[in-house]
Amino acid sequence: MGQEKTSKKNKLLKIFSRVLLIVIGAVITAYGLEAVLIPNRVSDGGVTGLSIVGSQLFGLPLGLLIGIINIPFVWLGYKQIGKSFALYSIVGIAALAISASLMHHVPTIIDGDTLLVTVVGGIIIGTGMGLALRNGGALDGIDMLAVLLSRKLPFGTSDLILFLNTFVFVVVSFVFGLQGAILSALAYFIASKVIHIVEEGLSGSKTFKIITNQPEIMVETIRDRLGRGATYSDAYGGYSNEQFKEITCVINRMEESKIKEIIHEIDPNAFVVVYDVAEVRGGNFKKKDIH
Repeated sequence: MGQEKTSKKNKLLKIFSRVLLIVIGAVITAYGLEAVLIPNRVSDGGVTGLSIVGSQLFGLPLGLLIGIINIPFVWLGYKQIGKSFALYSIVGIAALAISASLMHHVPTIIDGDTLLVTVVGGIIIGTGMGLALRNGGALDGIDMLAVLLSRKLPFGTSDLILFLNTFVFVVVSFVFGLQGAILSALAYFIASKVIHIVEEGLSGSKTFKIITNQPEIMVETIRDRLGRGATYSDAYGGYSNEQFKEITCVINRMEESKIKEIIHEIDPNAFVVVYDVAEVRGGNFKKKDIH
């Protein structure tokens, strides 16, 4: 009974922390819009961008348009992605709409410097949107559409968001002009990269696959000098049919130069493949002290 109570408490705490982080992400995004982009006639992308255009054309409150235009996308998220994603997204979109309304007269922190506007605005809204996506929700209907498409297409969420927003920026150009649309696209390109970083984590990981004629010494040296474990798997040359031991080792980005140094020192002719890892779970990834 006590264990069940603890499990329920942990689940509620996890839900609360997710909701809190999504709301914080929404507030950050709203601040980026109202204090950086909109005062400088630079738009956001997605439904928020369309809402900004509607607000400029018809004089309607931005928060109201954000809420209304997102309704069909929230329904899409509920039907195609899941109930929890839709609920978390409702929280995020509502928080964004309310925050944008409350911050409507917040002082502009950058005025006139177009390059600085796009960079700072992109970083701020990318951080907010990435924080929401990382915690299971979305602040924009096009984000939901991108998440859905990413399950069916071999592209990341941030890349699809950028692609879908190309059509939005065409609409933006009719209100903010061609320059405004280009600056909006540039700001959102920066935002998409920040979303990618926030979703994956700032540190990130890399996997090294190494084929060497000295696998035992290589693994032992990596363990002793880098504090990382490694695994073996059998590999066969496609032409020679010769059998090799392939070493797989996962490290964080800060250790990349060190492991390259180790590989070159032991076997300069080793065959090495390196690729990014979005997330590492389970096992014993916690590193030991390095020498």
